[in-house]
Amino acid sequence: MQLEGIDHVALAVSDVDRAAQWYIDVLGFERRYTDMWDDVPTFIGKGTTAVALFPARSGARSTSRSEMPIRMLHLAFRADRKNFLAAQEELNRRGIDFEFQDHEISHSIYFRDPDGHQLEITTYEIRWGDAPADP
Repeated sequence: MQLEGIDHVALAVSDVDRAAQWYIDVLGFERRYTDMWDDVPTFIGKGTTAVALFPARSGARSTSRSEMPIRMLHLAFRADRKNFLAAQEELNRRGIDFEFQDHEISHSIYFRDPDGHQLEITTYEIRWGDAPADP
C-alpha cells in the first residue's frame, strides 16, 4: 500500500462558521464542496490539505477503554522557508501567540485555533543560526 498523503483532518469545533472563517482568514484556506452537503461537514482547504469541521457535541463521551478523551495532538502544515517566515509575521500581525521549536531537522511554530486545537507550521528548509521572528 502506498498513500499519497493526508487528505483531510476532521475537527470538532464549538462554532463551525467561526472556525471556518478563522482558517480562511488566518491560513488562507477556502471553502470546498459547498454544493455537496448542508454545512456538515464544512470542508475548507488549501492545495492538497483539507480540514473537515464538525459541530462539537456537548456531553460527548470517550469510547476508549482508558476513558481518556480522544483528541488530536496537533495538525502540522508544511511550508517552504519563505512562507514559514511569512506565517510568523502574519501571526504576529494578528496578535496570535506562537512558540518556535528547533527540531534539528526542521523548524516549527505552534499556535492554537479559536477552539484550542494546536496547529503547527513546519519547514525543512532551515539555515543554522536562523532566529525565529519575534512572537
